[in-house]
Amino acid sequence: MAVLAPAAPVVAPTILDLEASGFGRGSYPIEIGFVEATGLPFCSLIQPAPEWEHWDEQAEQLHGISRELLLRHGRPREWVAQELNRRLAGQTVYCDSWGHDYSWLSKLFESAGCLPRFKLEDLRRLLSEEEAGRWSAVQTQVRDEARLRRHRASAKVLQMTLMRIKQGVDRATTTLGDRRREDFGHCGE
Repeated sequence: MAVLAPAAPVVAPTILDLEASGFGRGSYPIEIGFVEATGLPFCSLIQPAPEWEHWDEQAEQLHGISRELLLRHGRPREWVAQELNRRLAGQTVYCDSWGHDYSWLSKLFESAGCLPRFKLEDLRRLLSEEEAGRWSAVQTQVRDEARLRRHRASAKVLQMTLMRIKQGVDRATTTLGDRRREDFGHCGE
């Protein structure tokens, strides 16, 4: 009888999430967060460039970030881009809304006068069709367990959702209530 080797554990990829001033032409990134494979989070509000004027009130209602908050607490675009490059250099980083996130990330780096030193990929590339079909329900469950009230750049929730799906767990095996809010990508509050 053959003995099968134990399955290799699923390793969490680095996940990035962005919030923006709205959708469409003229929109720009206002908050960026990522969580590394180790679980170490990063999150920063982004000061808008003077020419970044687009603002969508409906988007503000969703993410809860005002333009005034960005002007007061946002970090300079150059610092944010340099920090992303320093911490993510050489990695493939995944996001859940590649079309928008790629555009906003490009706008950030162009404004900062540099290029990203990491590759941005669509999170869906990591999912089978069946797993993609479960994504929304599992993500809602993770958000509820984390007790998140607002939609903000929340890479940790995306990473936890992916790992729960990949590990074949439909329900939490541990509670998330002992986690700190900053573990879920909140910043600037």
